[in-house]
Amino acid sequence: MPDIKVTPLGAGQDVGRSCILVSIGGKNIMLDCGMHMGYNDDRRFPDFSYITQNGRLTDYLDCVIISHFHLDHCGALPYMSEMVGYDGPIYMTHPTKAICPILLEDFRKITVDKKGETNFFTSQMIKDCMKKVVPLNLHQTVQVRADKRSFLNLCYLKYKTAAWIDKCRPDILITESTYATTIRDSKRCRERDFLKKVHESIERGGKVLIPVFALGRAQELCILLETFWERMNLKAPIYFSTGLTEKANHYYKLFITWTNQKIRKTFVQRNMFEFKHIKAFDRSYADNPGPMVVFATPGMLHAGQSLQIFKKWAGNEKNMVIMPGYCVQGTVGHKILNGQKKLEMEGRATLEVKLQVEYMSFSAHADAKGIMQLIRMAEPHNILLVHGEAKKMAFLKDKIEQEFNISCYMPANGETTTVTTNPSVPVDISLNLLKREMALGGPLPDPKRPRTMHGTLIMKDNSLRLVSPEQALKELGLSEHQLRFTCRVHLQDPHSDTDTLSRIYSHLKSVLKGYAVQHLPDSTVMVESIVLKVSSSAEEPDLKVVLLSWCFQDEELGSFLSTLLKKGLPSAL
Repeated sequence: MPDIKVTPLGAGQDVGRSCILVSIGGKNIMLDCGMHMGYNDDRRFPDFSYITQNGRLTDYLDCVIISHFHLDHCGALPYMSEMVGYDGPIYMTHPTKAICPILLEDFRKITVDKKGETNFFTSQMIKDCMKKVVPLNLHQTVQVRADKRSFLNLCYLKYKTAAWIDKCRPDILITESTYATTIRDSKRCRERDFLKKVHESIERGGKVLIPVFALGRAQELCILLETFWERMNLKAPIYFSTGLTEKANHYYKLFITWTNQKIRKTFVQRNMFEFKHIKAFDRSYADNPGPMVVFATPGMLHAGQSLQIFKKWAGNEKNMVIMPGYCVQGTVGHKILNGQKKLEMEGRATLEVKLQVEYMSFSAHADAKGIMQLIRMAEPHNILLVHGEAKKMAFLKDKIEQEFNISCYMPANGETTTVTTNPSVPVDISLNLLKREMALGGPLPDPKRPRTMHGTLIMKDNSLRLVSPEQALKELGLSEHQLRFTCRVHLQDPHSDTDTLSRIYSHLKSVLKGYAVQHLPDSTVMVESIVLKVSSSAEEPDLKVVLLSWCFQDEELGSFLSTLLKKGLPSAL
C-alpha cells in the first residue's frame, strides 16, 4: 500500500504563504506557493530548503498546482520558479492565470518600487513564470509525470461556504483552518450590518476606508454598495483606489460564467461589474471635505495606498475603517483590530488612532461550521489542517476526531505527516459479463462480500472497464491467440498405435458421459477441446506415448484425463 507524505513549507500552524509538498508513489507535487504578508524578509517566502538545499527545484518537483489567485497562495511563484529555479508545469484555472500576473505585478510595485526592498522578483520574472503555466478547466483531468493516484486520492480545497463538492472520499483532505474556532452569522446578516455601518458613518459626515485586496471580496462589496446606493439614491462618492481593479473587473466580466448563479442571472440585463456609482480614486481626494467611501489596497493595512489613507483619516472619530477579512500578525490591520490606539510608524512618528474600527468578516475562508460541513460531504479517510493558528487548529482537530472518528493532523512547517492508504480503484463492468456470471449460478457481486470475477480489464480515456475476453478482442481489433497446455502419458500396450488409440477412445466414451468424445480420421481423439495422439517408442514398441493437448478453459478436464490414462487401460477393451 503506497504512503502519502505531506509536508507544509508554509501555512503549517500559521496563516499565510500556503505551500504544501505532497509525495505519493515516488512523485512530488507542490500545492500553492504563497506569500506571508506579516514579514519583510525571507520569511515572507515558503522554505524551499525542505525540498533541496542546492540545485534547482525542477529535479525534485513533478508539478505545482495553484488553487486560486490570492497572494497568500500564489505570491511566491516567480521567486520559486525564477530565483530558486523551477521549469516544470504549473497548473491553475483560466481566471487564475489571467488575474495572477496583475496581482503579482501590483505587489512587486508596492514592495520594490515604493518600499525599496531587495531580493524580490522583477516584472520580467513574473512574465517568465507565467509562461510555465498550464491553464485548466474545472473537472478537467490531466496526467503529468506524477502517477494518476496523486490526483484521484488527494483533495486540497480552498473552501468557500457556498461551495459544494462530491462525496469523493479522498485518502486525505487538506483544508485551511483560518477560522477554526469561529462560527459566523449568516452572510446576509453580515451584509446588512456592513451597509448599516457605512450608511450611518456617511450620514454623520464621516469617511469610510475599506482596505481590500483588489480581487474577490472587493468585487463582492462593490456590488453590495452599488445596489444599496442605487436603491437609497445616495450621493456620497464611492472610490476604488487602484487601476488594478479596472483590469480585475475586466477579467471578472470576461469570466462571468465562473461566477455564482445570482450574478450570472443578472448578466442578462447588465454586467454586475460595470459600476455606475464607483469611480477611480486619485490620492488628492483623500483631503476632500465631506463623506466618502474608499476601497483601497492592500487589505491588511501593511503598505500601499490603504495605509497612506488610514494615516490621514485615523485622527478623526467621525471616520471609520472596516476590516473585511483576516489580518496576519505584524500588520497595522492586526494591531488596530486588537485595540491598539497608538502606532509606531516609520520615522518613529506615533499615530494616534481615534477613528472607529469595525471588523466584519467577508473572508473567503470557511468557518468551523463550514469546515465540518465540508468533511461531512467529502467523507475523507484522513484530514490535514493548514493555514491556521496552532491553538485554534488543535481545538478543531479534537472536534473532527471526536465527531468523525478519523485521524486529523496539523503539522508545523517542515514537519512531515505520513498517511498509509488502501487503494480502491473503481471499475465499470459490462452487462454481458454480469449476465455470464448469473448464468454460472450464484448471486451477483455484493460490495460487502467480494467475489472473484474473470474478465479482461480495459483502460481507456482515464476509465477502467471489465469486459468479456471476446468483447475486449472486438473493441481493440485484436485476433485471439490460443494458449494450449500439453503433457505426455506412457502406456504399456502391445497393440498397434491405431488400435491403442481406438481402445483409448472406447475407454473415454464409457467414462465421460455427457462429453463430446470423437474419433477423427486424422488419427486423433477429441474430447471437447482436448486432442489425444498415440505414438510408439522406437526402442520399446509396446511402450506407447500418449500426447494430450488442451485449452485453458478445459484445464480441469485435461488434468483428469492425464490422471485417468496413467492408471492404464482396462484389460477388457
